[in-house]
Amino acid sequence: MSESAIKSALTHLGDQSPTLARLIKDHGPYTPRRASNPEVFKSLAKAIIYQQLAGKAASSIHKRFVDLLDGNVSPQNILAQDPEIIRSAGLSGAKRDAVIDLAKHTLAGTLVLEELDKLDDDALTRTLVQVRGIGPWTAQMFMLSELGRLDVWPTGDLGVRKGFALAFGLPAVPTAKALGPLGDPFRPYRSIVAWYCWQALDKTKP
Repeated sequence: MSESAIKSALTHLGDQSPTLARLIKDHGPYTPRRASNPEVFKSLAKAIIYQQLAGKAASSIHKRFVDLLDGNVSPQNILAQDPEIIRSAGLSGAKRDAVIDLAKHTLAGTLVLEELDKLDDDALTRTLVQVRGIGPWTAQMFMLSELGRLDVWPTGDLGVRKGFALAFGLPAVPTAKALGPLGDPFRPYRSIVAWYCWQALDKTKP
């Protein structure tokens, strides 16, 4: 997305919502997160490791995982390892099995990594959740962080729900189901709104 297109999107959101106008002013412009050369397999493995963990803990485990593989996070290298060696990086048994299943799907050709970016969000999610341990949240984080898609609305992300409640002055944190329609007015830029929800939440942390 070009700089002018981002500026146009932020202007649109700011005009639509005083709350977003304030967030944009407080936290600066949204920066697209799409990788210039998406490393799809590495990104999906990382997303699995980061599930349900705080940032520092997830980062530490992911670093040990990458170091264990000597930086070569590939399906072939993962399947060449003893599963218990993979787990020794700090992965739970479920996450170890999910990373291994991701590698197996990739090498078997049931998950064609080069084709994923060509799929729309729903089709991409349906494809990814075939892999053990990958659910809608992991698929959404992949679309946001690696592919840089602009209209992803991760209602299952607690940080987004908490940040939305803080930013918009809700009396309670909305459920995933309740957050869904709250994002509808911000189509087709819900990824940007999610990003500002994370910023709002981070600002409240000590």
